[in-house]
Amino acid sequence: MYINRIAETRITELLTEFPVVGLLGARQVGKTTLAKRIASLSKSDSIYLDLELIEHYNRLETPEYYLRDHKGKLVIIDEVQRKPELFPVIRGLVDEYGGNGHFLLLGSASPELLKQSSETLAGRIYYEILGPFLCLEVDDWSKLWLRGGFPDSYLARTDKAAYRWSSAFIATYLERDLPALGVQVPSIQLRRFWEMLAHNNGQILNSSKYASNFGVSPHTIKRYLSILESTFLVRQLKPYFSNVAKRLVKTPKIYIRDTGLLHVLLRIDSMDALAGHPIVGASYEGWVIEQICASLDSDYQQAYFYRTHAGAEVDLLIENSSNLTAIEVKRSPAPKPSRGLSEIMKDLNLNSAYIVYPGDETYRLSDKVTAITLKDMLTMIKTC
Repeated sequence: MYINRIAETRITELLTEFPVVGLLGARQVGKTTLAKRIASLSKSDSIYLDLELIEHYNRLETPEYYLRDHKGKLVIIDEVQRKPELFPVIRGLVDEYGGNGHFLLLGSASPELLKQSSETLAGRIYYEILGPFLCLEVDDWSKLWLRGGFPDSYLARTDKAAYRWSSAFIATYLERDLPALGVQVPSIQLRRFWEMLAHNNGQILNSSKYASNFGVSPHTIKRYLSILESTFLVRQLKPYFSNVAKRLVKTPKIYIRDTGLLHVLLRIDSMDALAGHPIVGASYEGWVIEQICASLDSDYQQAYFYRTHAGAEVDLLIENSSNLTAIEVKRSPAPKPSRGLSEIMKDLNLNSAYIVYPGDETYRLSDKVTAITLKDMLTMIKTC
């Protein structure tokens, strides 16, 4: 079953603007399916190479000859991080060819982890991140929240099957995928750290506390966090700083990006189990925040949270060149603004704020505050 991805139009446009487009995201998130879909709709010929297949890997033993033989085609290279020596070859070819739309590179690690590409292809490549399914792409938001948005999990026959898939994904990631990226870290230790993050989903990062619990240095904790972030499984939401005369929290919040993985790490296998779990509020908040953050255009929209040491807080601030948008997340069917929201709106000189809640109607709570459905919030963000 193919589900249309919002990113399809974006990637197609980018291929007309850049000689190389990098489509990055966690493994199994749907990059290959999307790339093949784009290729099938393209007016030009294409060729697909999966560097996890030894026969495809071997075709690129002398890449400059093989790739030049396919000049004029869209060349899709999957799991490109497995052969970083390709990047200088690709740079030479796109400089020779001129024009745009020559290569679509798929990778399971961030540009920071793929140092060769970010250095070698500077000015020639645009990176786009593909996350799990968004609620605008599927019909059942509660299933998306429970199972997460990885295609094989969301589309599984039952909740139990989805749970088993996510559990297997975690094991494979720790035992095979990270070593393939050259990451040497004890899998048991990293899983314990990941589980600890899950239990503290949406909380302020306390590296010293984690280091004490694990008997390692804060530097090691930051390294573990960097690994999970660089492979698109954890998000660090940074605090917003302004010139207001208040003491502000200056440490990031940490979220597990996919709630299906979050729930497996917490042994939650059904909606009933989730509804009765202490993490349910933090899970819903993190799910909404990830849906919004994954929908932003990172070229001109940035996400933050805002908290004063006195306790006033807003879950999300979206900043673009012209304004700030304040967003709170409430799981209540009858949401009300928090006590600190008016204070924060005054601090930041905001004229409006939104409360995302699990209802089916968007309506005003006051002159400046609107209760809004998640789908309406994402639609509004897309049109801003």
